[in-house]
Amino acid sequence: MSEQTSTEIRSTVTSEGNVEISIARVEKPTPSENEVLIKVEASPINPSDLGLLISFAADLDSLSVSGSGDNTVAKMKIHPGLMGAMKPRLDDSMQVGNEGGGVVVDAGANAKHLIGKTVGVAGGAMYSQYRCVSAQSCLVMEEGTTPAEASSSFVNPLTALAFVETMKMENHTAIINTAAASNLGQMLVKICKDDGVPLVNIVRKPEQVKVLKDLGAEYVCDTSDADFMKDLVSALVTTGATLGFDATGGGNEGKLPGQILAAMEIAANKTAKEYSRYGSDIYKQVYIYGGLDQTPTVLNRSFGMQWGLGGWLLTPMIGRIGMERFGQMRERVAKEIKTTFASHYTEEISFEEMLQPEIIKAYAKQGTGAKYLVNPHK
Repeated sequence: MSEQTSTEIRSTVTSEGNVEISIARVEKPTPSENEVLIKVEASPINPSDLGLLISFAADLDSLSVSGSGDNTVAKMKIHPGLMGAMKPRLDDSMQVGNEGGGVVVDAGANAKHLIGKTVGVAGGAMYSQYRCVSAQSCLVMEEGTTPAEASSSFVNPLTALAFVETMKMENHTAIINTAAASNLGQMLVKICKDDGVPLVNIVRKPEQVKVLKDLGAEYVCDTSDADFMKDLVSALVTTGATLGFDATGGGNEGKLPGQILAAMEIAANKTAKEYSRYGSDIYKQVYIYGGLDQTPTVLNRSFGMQWGLGGWLLTPMIGRIGMERFGQMRERVAKEIKTTFASHYTEEISFEEMLQPEIIKAYAKQGTGAKYLVNPHK
């Protein structure tokens, strides 16, 4: 590769009804006076990346790959009934990758002090060998932090911290989290343990219970256990949790968000002093922040009238938190990137490997404990 060029991953939904993932060669960007040029050495594949990379409408059974090296192209058909939703991005070759880590190799006049620093950044288009971003958007890491460690310093760490901020802002006192054995879930266990926040963790396998217990989690409920609802209610009675974050969007055949609300209601009624035909007067809230389960969300309304179910996104939440507090959250991530906010990966892959059928199908599953790290220079 010429020193003046860079390669990057692109995703295109074509007018013919396919999504194509390819490797593009582009001119290496030049930083303006307030920008830095990062040699990106690591970028994770997060669930939030998949909507753009392969789209929610792709038929993985139709996956085919042609070419090799920088000419590799992966192609999947779009489900015909979902092509309408793809119209805004038809034939637009889009850059991909929400976050990454690397070393600053060049900078504009106002950011020269960052040259040589290892940084984490959530600047979009991070599946790139070189990326120009605003110096202000970089999270400068402490000495000894590797680009791989810095690569997951935004999406999961700041989401987990923002869960606690949401709890405080909305006057709750404890949290429930699903898919709790994920990288994000394990971070939340550590945060809540350090900050004294009661946390109820929901997982779907017995081995995931052990993973969280070994981290010091006190309350872990397994949806595959016959006593799941009983265990969940017991944990909610003890913790008083009335705020839940659901990464599945469904789970347990689409019933999980409703089961959480129902368990909150049962727990609230155990301490109620009088009967009300409208249910308990304690407000219960579940936020869906992910779509790991594509089945419909099913609500069997057995939780009174004081409840809410809604969506939750990090970016709007940052606006509510405010930049001063957000800056403090970022500083905490940088300090604890090797401990509280450490991420674990199944495999480090190249751009070409990222486009291979078996690897695409693996990261598309969004399975707990199966996270891939992309190395653009491998």
